[in-house]
Amino acid sequence: MHRSSFIRRLSGLASCLVVSLLLSSCGGGGGGSNDSGGSPPLAYDDPVTYSTSPNASLASATEASAVTHHQITLGGRALAYTATAGHLTAHALVGDAPLASLFYVAYTLDGANPATRPVTVFYNGGPGSASVWLHLGSFGPKRLATGAPSTSPTRPFPLVDNAESLLDESDLVFIDAVGTGLSEAIAPQSNRSFWGVDADADLFRDAIRRWQALNSRSASPLFLFGESYGTLRSAVLAERLESAGVAVAGVILQSSILNYNSNCGVFSPGTVDCTGYLPSYSAVGAWFSLTTPVPDDLGAFLGEMRDFAETSYHPAVVDWLTAGTPPTSELLNSLQTNTGEAVSQWQAQFSLGPDLFQRTLKPGEITGRYDARMAVPNGSPLAREGDPSSTVISGEFETAINDYLPAVLGYGTRSHYVTVSDAISYWDFGHDGQELPDAVPDLAAAMAINPDLKVLSVAGVDDLATPFYQTERDLARLPDLASRFTVRAYLGGHMTYLDDGSRAVEKADLAAFYQAAAAAAARAARRGAAR
Repeated sequence: MHRSSFIRRLSGLASCLVVSLLLSSCGGGGGGSNDSGGSPPLAYDDPVTYSTSPNASLASATEASAVTHHQITLGGRALAYTATAGHLTAHALVGDAPLASLFYVAYTLDGANPATRPVTVFYNGGPGSASVWLHLGSFGPKRLATGAPSTSPTRPFPLVDNAESLLDESDLVFIDAVGTGLSEAIAPQSNRSFWGVDADADLFRDAIRRWQALNSRSASPLFLFGESYGTLRSAVLAERLESAGVAVAGVILQSSILNYNSNCGVFSPGTVDCTGYLPSYSAVGAWFSLTTPVPDDLGAFLGEMRDFAETSYHPAVVDWLTAGTPPTSELLNSLQTNTGEAVSQWQAQFSLGPDLFQRTLKPGEITGRYDARMAVPNGSPLAREGDPSSTVISGEFETAINDYLPAVLGYGTRSHYVTVSDAISYWDFGHDGQELPDAVPDLAAAMAINPDLKVLSVAGVDDLATPFYQTERDLARLPDLASRFTVRAYLGGHMTYLDDGSRAVEKADLAAFYQAAAAAAARAARRGAAR
């Protein structure tokens, strides 16, 4: 595939990017504020001007930050916490040379024991996306209320206390990749030096090591929380950290693309196996009451659709792709019954890609890619960029983060916080000898080094960018590690936490995962101390 065409396909998979790249931003919803109100004076006014241009770099960097104090009530408990917004300097693992100045925001619980208090590092994907979407949309102490899956939400999105924040389970550190947010390389490196699978993972390893050193948190159980491309980063990063002697207690994979080679949305329509998408098509069809019958129990229905995809659809797709064997009328009728997509569309593109499904499921309308529960008429303002679920929330997060940093966190800057750069156009996707990355072996290697490392995979059943069943198929390549995986799928799209109901369920699953993984990490630490 020509590189420009390849980049266009990848753009449909990048998480949380602005609409100029036809990519998505992310969001959340919810409650009220416990802060005392009013904007604090700036705790730190950063004099540096940052650039996200490919060849930009800083001559030098200072590790300075704004520190402010806040309170939130979670589960009936009032929690005091400290917010730190600023830059850390990542140093090379070998030689200790300064590499990049990375912007981060950390939320730490006051009075907690740092030896046992978990730390979770969050980042979005893209590649080229800042961490703002997870920061202000998921499990931080504040979030933007988006009202999803509504296509006519309240604007501007209210900034509210997050009743489902993870702050009661872990300290939270949101780090922006180089060339996003306010992060920039340090000369002689440039931003572009870190725009590749391996260089990016190495830099995040070194940034995490630096944060631990600056805050005396090397003993704290470490968790990685990546989304979309960030899940692939997590798999590679976990192996890099473990190989460097930094133990990882747990990895949370949010809306995964662990193997670009297995996601048919990356490739030209009708050229590869799209079995991994079929249960998502069924979930979306059921949402719009287009399946026959409409299921009363979505979970049971999707279990049946997994079986149907693997035993009926997959063999027929393989035959169609390799030998041109047409599908039977019985199978075509079953596909329409189980998804709502017309037989004529399955005949036109039997290995049906998500782009066509978006545009043909509901005649005269287009569904979202990141959340296919959102559908709008063709030609309407929300349809103009090809993904109403992106368009409906794009722009709100960029405005919010540029207000939030000075007004709430007391961090002033002369620069505009950039939610997305053009990194994807320059990204080196090569990894482990392949043109496109497959990070499943990296995750397996990390788990082999650390037998206590656990993984939680979460996904939305209505996500047409990183389909939940394809993730399950990718993880199924590691049957010997199955007991260390927890896999969950929720109602909703790419941003499952965007859905008010699913966010609460996901928080409960996360809390259980943290408690089990942190206990395992503590046992491992005791074993190490006893040796």
